[in-house]
Amino acid sequence: MAAMAAAAAGGMAVAGSGQVPAMPASSWLGSGTRKSLGALRGFRAASSASSCSGSELRRAPPAQFVRSQENGRGRTRALDTSTAASAAASGTLLSSDGVGSPVGTKKTGEAPSETLHQEFKDLIGDVTDNEETVSITVVGASGDLAKKKIFPALFALFYEGCLPKHFTIFGFARSKMTDEQLREMISGTLTCRIDQRENCGDKIGNFLQRCFYHAGQYSSEDNFRQLDTELKKHEGGRVANRLFYLSIPPNIFVDVARSASRGSSSSRGWTRVIVEKPFGRDSESSAELTRGLKQYLTEEQIYRIDHYLGKELVENLSILRFSNLVFEPLWSRQYIRNVQLIFSEDFGTEGRGGYFDNYGIIRDIMQNHLLQILALFAMEPPVSLDAEDIRNEKVKVLRSMRPLHIEDVVIGQYKGHRRGGVNYPAYTDDKTVPNNSITPTFAAAALFIDNARWDGVPFLMKAGKALHRKGAEIRVQFRHVPGNLYKRSFGTDLDQATNELVIRVQPDEAIYLKINNKVPGLGMRLDRSNLNLHYADRYSHEIPDAYERLLLDAIEGERRLFIRSDELDAAWALFTPLLKELEDKRVAPELYPYGSRGPVGAHYLAAKHHVRWGDMNTEVTSK
Repeated sequence: MAAMAAAAAGGMAVAGSGQVPAMPASSWLGSGTRKSLGALRGFRAASSASSCSGSELRRAPPAQFVRSQENGRGRTRALDTSTAASAAASGTLLSSDGVGSPVGTKKTGEAPSETLHQEFKDLIGDVTDNEETVSITVVGASGDLAKKKIFPALFALFYEGCLPKHFTIFGFARSKMTDEQLREMISGTLTCRIDQRENCGDKIGNFLQRCFYHAGQYSSEDNFRQLDTELKKHEGGRVANRLFYLSIPPNIFVDVARSASRGSSSSRGWTRVIVEKPFGRDSESSAELTRGLKQYLTEEQIYRIDHYLGKELVENLSILRFSNLVFEPLWSRQYIRNVQLIFSEDFGTEGRGGYFDNYGIIRDIMQNHLLQILALFAMEPPVSLDAEDIRNEKVKVLRSMRPLHIEDVVIGQYKGHRRGGVNYPAYTDDKTVPNNSITPTFAAAALFIDNARWDGVPFLMKAGKALHRKGAEIRVQFRHVPGNLYKRSFGTDLDQATNELVIRVQPDEAIYLKINNKVPGLGMRLDRSNLNLHYADRYSHEIPDAYERLLLDAIEGERRLFIRSDELDAAWALFTPLLKELEDKRVAPELYPYGSRGPVGAHYLAAKHHVRWGDMNTEVTSK
């Protein structure tokens, strides 16, 4: 029964394992009783998820609905799992309408109730005994991403009580290393998320004792079978759920998927694989990668991670829109003049030019991070918060987008600049970058969604390195007020009279709305004020890192913030023709000084669509 409950919670077939066995009593249990058993399984899964202290369960608490067929009329009654648990524990059988009858009572067409009673007892045992374990294997454990992001995120989840009672973490890489060397390597990156918390040192020590290392080749099934043996030692006969995080270059994704699937997938619980971007360089390579992974994994097992979808303000997008009446009616071409998605870094490649030069800013930022945010922002209301319903709506947005033309795109590359007595290097000064490289470090694009809601509204993207400041934000500029009585007070600049909603994703997270307001006094002078929700002022607890949220979602089987294969196909279909044209024509990027606002061409592009870029320099922060 534990294996059955685990499979129900995982919601997928496991590559390399047998099918989940059917319920022994499925052939004779009534529909209402079968739902009672199903709800208890759901309760077990939800109980495990809700054990995270300091956070709320993000899915609705399970309730089972048992249908009665009395007098030929169907009626529904909610029966909570605690009632079912109490009934099973006390030896009471639940009838189809939730009324208890003593064990031993038989119903027409049903097996003896002792069998049913044992079914409930087995399930209650699952709830209380917690005989499952999660094994997390970080493939590529010696790399920077693992050290700087993945292990610290796992420790933060452990620190906050979000990981299951039984869990083990393994690092896997080609480097020769002992368990102690792995622990020493990652210990310097672990920090307590909240200062002055008691027993922080003990927490770190306890976490490190659950971290182990196994060296091996990524393409070796034998090495992954050896890992399987090591994992089983720590799993101790429990139902084993296994999560593999591929923190490795994409050219070896398929090798690891094959080796892990054949050599170390779980035989009783679920097996899931997190895949880091980049997901190919274009439509063809992306499709090839997807085909390779699906030889060994099902789509339900593949979790394509885009860490920007785990940002607090990005996850808040749908809540801001769909749970606030003040915004949802305005979310269309009738009221919104343009939407800007801006990503800015105040540093260059800093030694990572070899990787970056192979991809460029469009592949690195626009095709994934910004396009995913755009799809979440612009999608129609989903029928539910189920992952598939949300992702269906995102795909519809991507498929509705107008093809990108080169005249609606500006690319740039930063050049050397001297400021304040400091020399800042050019992109091609990076020793890992070819001297004649024309890879863009900046790009701006105007995109359009050809559907009834957004027809004619420009969505402007801008992303760049070595700019004047660091930040990421969404800016929604609303239309002018028709016949504005106070337009003379703003002079000739009518943009000063428009409202603007700004969602600052990072840093210094905030949501604020720019409104027109009268300056106090006897005269009639107007200015623009901000209704400001500054997260640091409003909320005392620290905002979790995006990797923490996404790792927890992967463990819980929550797929809303992970990218489905058809989403990926639609995203590449939009950008691949543009990238091919830029490369075939060898379009030279416009140079811009390190630390500037980017190439002048970006401002001409915005003006072409009657848009003025928002200025992150003038925004409010803390009080």
